[in-house]
Amino acid sequence: MSKPSPYAKKLITRCPFCGDQLGITRLSCQGCNTQIDSQLEIPLFFRLPPDLQEFVLVFLRCQGKIRDVEKELGISYPTVCKRLDLVNELLGNTGNRPPVNRAQVLEQLERGEITVQEATQLLKERTI
Repeated sequence: MSKPSPYAKKLITRCPFCGDQLGITRLSCQGCNTQIDSQLEIPLFFRLPPDLQEFVLVFLRCQGKIRDVEKELGISYPTVCKRLDLVNELLGNTGNRPPVNRAQVLEQLERGEITVQEATQLLKERTI
């Protein structure tokens, strides 16, 4: 996956002081300077680590064809499937599956199936 520019601004989703979820409170129009104050949640997609956001975009660009994702990202079929599982897990699309087991996440990290950032996100969101 392509790396974002080191100078790109990043959307943070957790408070740097207490660790709680951040929200969006102001929207503003760049054309007429209208400002709207509200309480909005940060969409789930933007809570994914940047590398998983890029993975989802590639997956969509490839119209869900795993073989095309493999070729574009240079990763194996099982890795594509594991990343899809991870994205679903982080987005809360678990169906009837139980929460992620901490030991399993660490094993996946050790085998190189997920990145440190992905493991950290998984452990924050859904561990037992």
